[in-house]
Amino acid sequence: MRRLYVLMPNVESCKQVVQELETKGISENNLHVVASLSQHLEGLPEATVWQKTELAHGIEWGIGLGGIAGLLGGIMAVAFPPPGLILGGGALLAGAAAGAGLGGVVSAMLGSHEHNHSLDRFRAQINRGLILLMVDVPSSQVEATQALIRNHHPEADITVTEHQVTPI
Repeated sequence: MRRLYVLMPNVESCKQVVQELETKGISENNLHVVASLSQHLEGLPEATVWQKTELAHGIEWGIGLGGIAGLLGGIMAVAFPPPGLILGGGALLAGAAAGAGLGGVVSAMLGSHEHNHSLDRFRAQINRGLILLMVDVPSSQVEATQALIRNHHPEADITVTEHQVTPI
């Protein structure tokens, strides 16, 4: 998947682009709008916490690092068991699962309070009143989507990046 970042001059032109994209088969789930607090985005698919924060990134890292820490804790418990307790492979699995779960929850809480750093390059334009439309499309549809937007809205500023889809 690719993410197109489209800067639009106002809400009306953004609504037109969203309608055109939906007409061409792009789902509203793949359209996300970010604007300054002074903008009223009624009728537009506003970006959720998944797009505006580092929540997904935090969960991924938390599960990975927590799982590794839990596995190491399980190895330590098996190597140096408490007196009178015999531990086996189940301790390794339990440690890894507990660490991954705890790491995922803690990192999700931290990541949900940190803004999405991918949006930093657009912060000044958003603060000036421009509307940022994020469009997630398959790599094969990037050029056609860009052409559709530019044909009707040559004022749109489009940036394309690789985007990892996070299931919601």
